[in-house]
Amino acid sequence: MKMTFLTILFLILNPVMVSNDIVITYKEKPVANVSRADLMVPFLDDPVLDPDKFMEMMEQMEQKIYQRPVDATINDNGAIVSGKVGYKLDRTTFKEMFLRHFFKNTSENLEVPVVEVQPTVDEQLLSKIRKQKIGQYVTYFNSNKKERAHNIMLAAEAINNHVVFPGGTFSFNKVVGKRTKERGYLPAPEIVKGELTEGIGGGICQVSSTLYNAIDRAGVQVLERYSHSKKVPYVPPGRDATVSWYGPDFTFMNNYNQPLLIRSKKTGGSIYVEVYTSDTVEISPRDVPSVRNGME
Repeated sequence: MKMTFLTILFLILNPVMVSNDIVITYKEKPVANVSRADLMVPFLDDPVLDPDKFMEMMEQMEQKIYQRPVDATINDNGAIVSGKVGYKLDRTTFKEMFLRHFFKNTSENLEVPVVEVQPTVDEQLLSKIRKQKIGQYVTYFNSNKKERAHNIMLAAEAINNHVVFPGGTFSFNKVVGKRTKERGYLPAPEIVKGELTEGIGGGICQVSSTLYNAIDRAGVQVLERYSHSKKVPYVPPGRDATVSWYGPDFTFMNNYNQPLLIRSKKTGGSIYVEVYTSDTVEISPRDVPSVRNGME
């Protein structure tokens, strides 16, 4: 109703329509050529902007110009890498500008208005929460099993530098994402219903299990964790965390009053996971058994 009222008002104030298209630009480069005729519907014998078509066009425009912000990270040398500001469509301003162009006898281009999207994690936050290591765990694997080692590396990279804010929940499946060939995962042995079989992404359960033990040592509240139906060689009995895209997940909640930083790295035949936070946090660590090299 609001959109219809605005279009009628524009018609009263600017009754002369032009037939030329509206060229929409972003950073002075054309990104769309919008036909006025395609966005109009008959209304009271006069052309009126179709609000549904306009919203669809605006959604497409937002997808074209959206730039995701990049969080700050810590590189392998321990240095903080600055994040990057993202950008999204300023919808309110865009509506106002588009309506003026739509009902105005002008051939001027319409430059897309944007607003900044700040990174969730910046350098200042990272420098604060990297000070105290509250949990760590390492497990070992046979690096000669190339496909499995490759999958472990991908999953380790996916959780590395992830920050969980106070009261926030971490989901391994959500953070790592679906394990597919398109995303680089390879077929490797995995346990399904007690049987060893080949599956895309085989080996990532070692990453989730290593993360679980590091998190448990840090005294963090585990929400969801399941063991394999068969004993695994890389952690002590009952200390594993099986995950599957369409099945079990490993989740935990940050029960501390400061963010948690996860650091994860594959080195040779080892996978390391460390948990950091601010030095102001008083932790309640748990006793978790370690593993010895050569278990697999």
